[in-house]
Amino acid sequence: MQLEEAIKTRHSSRQFLADKEVPRAVLEQALQLATHAPSNSNTQAWRLFVVRGAALTRLRTALYDHAAAPDAPPPAAVTELPPALQAYRSELGALLYGELLGLARSDAAGRRAALLRNYRFFNAPVGVIACMSADLPGEAALCVGMYLQTLLLALTEAGVGSCVQIAIAGYPDVVRREVGIPADLDILCGISVGYEDEAAAINRGRIGREPVERTTVWVEE
Repeated sequence: MQLEEAIKTRHSSRQFLADKEVPRAVLEQALQLATHAPSNSNTQAWRLFVVRGAALTRLRTALYDHAAAPDAPPPAAVTELPPALQAYRSELGALLYGELLGLARSDAAGRRAALLRNYRFFNAPVGVIACMSADLPGEAALCVGMYLQTLLLALTEAGVGSCVQIAIAGYPDVVRREVGIPADLDILCGISVGYEDEAAAINRGRIGREPVERTTVWVEE
């Protein structure tokens, strides 16, 4: 697979084949390739926890039970967006919940159930927790982001699907407790990793992007 094909075909998978494990060697190769991502002053700020097997079962159970509780607080990492950007989130929601899952806007229970699937890692056999040192400035997250994009493309090349989930970081105390993440690391996001269930309707949608002309300014004089 060429780089252009990997970039164009990579998408967020939201239903995985739970009984099809990703070989550890495949994961390790993708993780190794990702280390070649750019890094400010070579700080290599990324710290990853790869969760599988019984550990992932415990994590997804704890996260789901916490998020689904009637008195659960809203996830800390999911913030309100400015109106201009909220339109993008609404467009994605209409695609995922309405067009692909057939859930009416008035079906609050159905939409909540679909949202809570985040905390089960969409049945993926691998859950990744991406962190960085709490002592680093916020801009260090740029390095982690470049690393993660490289990782996602490496997984795509290997035929492995993925979905980056900010929602997983919304309950950091639960994640920290279940995974054993020390207090000196900030939890940035989770990533579901596995082989995509190609028959699942939720995986058939593709969201558009703004044209370059809308997001880029050329300064030449």
